Amino acid sequence: MGQFFKYVLATLVGLVAFSFLGFLLLVGIIGAAKSAGERKEIASNSVLELKLNEPLSERGRDGRFSFNSSTSTGLVGLKEAIGRAKNDGDIKGILLNLDIVQGGMASLEEVRDALLDFKKSGKFVVAYHEVCSEKSFYLSSVANQIYLHPQGSLEFNGLSTEVLFYKRLFEKAGIEPYIFRVGSFKSAVEPFFRESFSDSARFQTVSFLNSINGHMIGQVAASRGIDPARLKVISDSMLVHNAPDALRLKMVTKLGYFDQVQNYMRGKLGLNSDEKVSVVSLSDYSEQDEDGDGNTSSNRIAVIYAEGDIVTGKGSDDNIGSEKFAEAIRKARLDKKVKAVVLRINSPGGSSLASDIIYREVILTKKVKPIIASMSDVAASGGYYIAMACDTIVAHPNTITGSIGVFGVLPNIQPLLADKLGITVDRVMTGKFSDLPTITRALTDFEKRTLQGEVDNIYADFTTKAALGRRMPVERLRRLASGRVWSGLEAKENGLIDVLGDYDDALKIAASRAKLKADDYRVQALPRRKSGLENLLSMLGDDANAEAKAKAMKAELGPLYPAYAQYQQLMTMRGVQAKLPYELDVK
Repeated sequence: MGQFFKYVLATLVGLVAFSFLGFLLLVGIIGAAKSAGERKEIASNSVLELKLNEPLSERGRDGRFSFNSSTSTGLVGLKEAIGRAKNDGDIKGILLNLDIVQGGMASLEEVRDALLDFKKSGKFVVAYHEVCSEKSFYLSSVANQIYLHPQGSLEFNGLSTEVLFYKRLFEKAGIEPYIFRVGSFKSAVEPFFRESFSDSARFQTVSFLNSINGHMIGQVAASRGIDPARLKVISDSMLVHNAPDALRLKMVTKLGYFDQVQNYMRGKLGLNSDEKVSVVSLSDYSEQDEDGDGNTSSNRIAVIYAEGDIVTGKGSDDNIGSEKFAEAIRKARLDKKVKAVVLRINSPGGSSLASDIIYREVILTKKVKPIIASMSDVAASGGYYIAMACDTIVAHPNTITGSIGVFGVLPNIQPLLADKLGITVDRVMTGKFSDLPTITRALTDFEKRTLQGEVDNIYADFTTKAALGRRMPVERLRRLASGRVWSGLEAKENGLIDVLGDYDDALKIAASRAKLKADDYRVQALPRRKSGLENLLSMLGDDANAEAKAKAMKAELGPLYPAYAQYQQLMTMRGVQAKLPYELDVK
């Protein structure tokens, strides 16, 4: 009898759990349908508010249908909303309600350019800050009025990037990384065997960081009417400490509270002091359909978004899987309605093999229709690899690119197993090198030379193809390579890219090459993304477990998580890598 009640109870629990999951699915389906089919009615005489408190990414991510609660604001959708607001009679201005903006410098420049274009309509842009980061100020510097809270702060002290080095950690753990690389500037692996920047790594980082900073200062100076040299002094000497400093140095126009910003907007909208300002959020104003531009033309330009690390196989929504992206390019090439392709890249690189698989599809596409590369924040190493065969390469002055070089890493964990854990390893082999590659013993000199030779061969192939794509002698290309990283401005000067511009410029070039008029094509976004329902269903699979585990590790390790993530990356690297030096976060 006890067993009977046990089975009955288990069945009831299962039914309750199944019903609960079914309810969640139903709610998700309804929510997905509503989000796809509804757009909020916009009142006349409204202001579009941009908070940008989520990271910027190329296409955006909706965290409602994923265990990974992080969401991001899509750059393309954001620019489309600003452009539509420019011509929308119901929208009279834009409110930049910004604190800490998360995005790369090239992405921010695209948003900034969109705001400058919006101002050409005669409509106003007003900014309000309580805490204003450097990147936030870069955007708000275009505003007609910039309000800073009287007790707020404004950061304007230049750009920086920092790198964690793990040599001592690996020594303590008993991990010996074998490094195989080509090029004095290929410093992606330096954190594994150094305690600080090498001279070449520091030289290249100083060079491109100063290039990006100088470009930013020039743009801010033009918007604020401050001499660039004076602005450079303000930045280098950190003369802005508090809100009064910011006002005195003309970095902002007003010190005030949010109610005073509302009064300013009432004045611009012609409202009485007791009337409410109609403020529209970005989420309520944005279109949901990436391809829904209202154009009915049968002609299409395919925009293929390549964002994240380059990996072999299908990959995920957060990286560039060679199988998925080769298929997307192939689909665009074979589709007769697609007259041109724009390859939109925001990637530090990754697997050399995966990069070459995608490169091959670019080559085949180039033979039958125009294909234009549009570089976003980063298009380096493998990211440059997949761009170099395109007809035209377009990059921002702020883009981080180049890094033409490869490396391989093979960790030896024998000291960790033997000395730290008391584990020994023995093996049986049919040949002298049957266990290669292995991570449980030291490599012989012959094995090291063999692996280095493989890396050398891939580097020779990479640079030969790059020279062919750039139409320059391979000797000259290799002088620009060696893994060195360049800003977009520097890359334009040395011939690694063709045009300084943004996504819209790349689209115009693609249309021109395909002999299409501006109103005679639609944009088709590839690869196809999962719908809300598909994401909801994937929450019940392995993806959910992986995301939940990563989230738990971040919460548990806190500031130590980057070290853990770097260790995990080292242990999972397979094959030769074409990747950007370090994990660069310009701030």
